[in-house]
Amino acid sequence: MDCQTALQHLINRYAQQPERLSKQVRLEQALRQAVTQEWPNQTRLPSHRQLAVALGIARNTLSLAVATLIEEGLLTTFHGSGTWSHKAPPPAVFSSASNVQLSKRAQSVLRWPGASTVQSGAFVPGIPDIAQFPMRKWRQLYASVTVPQNALLLSYSTGGYGPLKRAIRDFLARWRNISCDTEQIIITDGTHNGIELCAVALADVGDTVAMESPCYWGARNVFTAAGLEIEPVAWLPGQGHSLPPAPGPVKLAYLTGSHHYPLSVPTSAIDKQHLCDALAPAYIVEDDYEFNRDDHPNLLFDPHSERHLLVGSFSKMMFPGLRLGYLVVPRHLAGPMNRLRSELFREGRMLDQAVLAQFIFDGDLDAWCRRIQRDYLGRQQVLHDQLRSLPQVRSVSPPSSAISLCVEFEPPVNDVQIAQTLLKEHLIVRPLSPVCAKHDPRVGLVMGVGMLSGETLVREAQRLRRCLEVLLR
Repeated sequence: MDCQTALQHLINRYAQQPERLSKQVRLEQALRQAVTQEWPNQTRLPSHRQLAVALGIARNTLSLAVATLIEEGLLTTFHGSGTWSHKAPPPAVFSSASNVQLSKRAQSVLRWPGASTVQSGAFVPGIPDIAQFPMRKWRQLYASVTVPQNALLLSYSTGGYGPLKRAIRDFLARWRNISCDTEQIIITDGTHNGIELCAVALADVGDTVAMESPCYWGARNVFTAAGLEIEPVAWLPGQGHSLPPAPGPVKLAYLTGSHHYPLSVPTSAIDKQHLCDALAPAYIVEDDYEFNRDDHPNLLFDPHSERHLLVGSFSKMMFPGLRLGYLVVPRHLAGPMNRLRSELFREGRMLDQAVLAQFIFDGDLDAWCRRIQRDYLGRQQVLHDQLRSLPQVRSVSPPSSAISLCVEFEPPVNDVQIAQTLLKEHLIVRPLSPVCAKHDPRVGLVMGVGMLSGETLVREAQRLRRCLEVLLR
């Protein structure tokens, strides 16, 4: 491939990146896509001067982006001979003898991996709007707590940071209409950590956990890794749960909170109560993955019950890298589960907890949630309008203030193949069928609205529609 062709590929890829990203990030993503998807190995790049002029960027910005790709092994440079693309050799294929080194539980988790190596791009699900987050205020709070008098914030946080527990207690009262004591709140390292603590503390290997279908893949992986047997129960909005023929004893029931993920529709406390009445689980774990201020009646959680637990996370409200969440447990479990968490995971991250506590006390989290949820509602409306009239579409989740949207297709559309094809166009979506039970034939795509806004969202939504029109014929 000649330099001019390579340059044109790069210009096209650069133009497709969200405009709200910095020029350096846009160029890094464009280079990754060109190297991995278009350019043959050892394609020579045009000179830095040509690239800077063609893309309208500063030479320093270009140098920083190229340096990042060199560190990642996707570009190589030789003094006097330019910069070249470099594709890593395909990963080695491990023999079956190598696979047995992993436990059966690990192999079960890896059979349907849900965590993608691609965490940016149009419609990537599960990622909130990190570009508009008030990072300046966040940095100021870090500076205010990292003073010599706060040296204890560098130690372990046995039981969690007290002020953060109080801040979460008040936040739950305002947004979820939940009245609980601070002693019932356990600070976790995100949702997965909270679910894992529930699995280890409340169930033994071989016990059964009932999960809705479709399910949140992350929770399914955590329960599988803990050695629990999963009993899928299909949930159809407006129709309730479809119980298995003869369910055995159920130790845990894992349910979505007020807004279902991945279907992205409001849940029903009545449906959940009917399911729990039928299965009679020892404990009910509700995951409040996505929510808004007015949907708390959909929660089944009761802070005064002896068998209800609520899992929550700030990663979907704020930014994924925060990895802080909470677990609200019955009073009689608070002490034992706090001690168990200390023995297994060793609490830390006191600086992060102190900053988050002040962020909530100052009213910044409330203001951010109100603002960004209004934005998400408008973005979902744009995407909903583009997708609802496509061929083979059974339904599109109604616009909401959540970051996710789900489009369901008429079977037997191959949603896995469609998602893989869209990935080549840098349209990042997740197929629905892998998180459905075997007896649940639903197919579709799960996508997010956190990474796109404004004209970029409109343009990418139109591009997604055009691609799906071809794929669904």
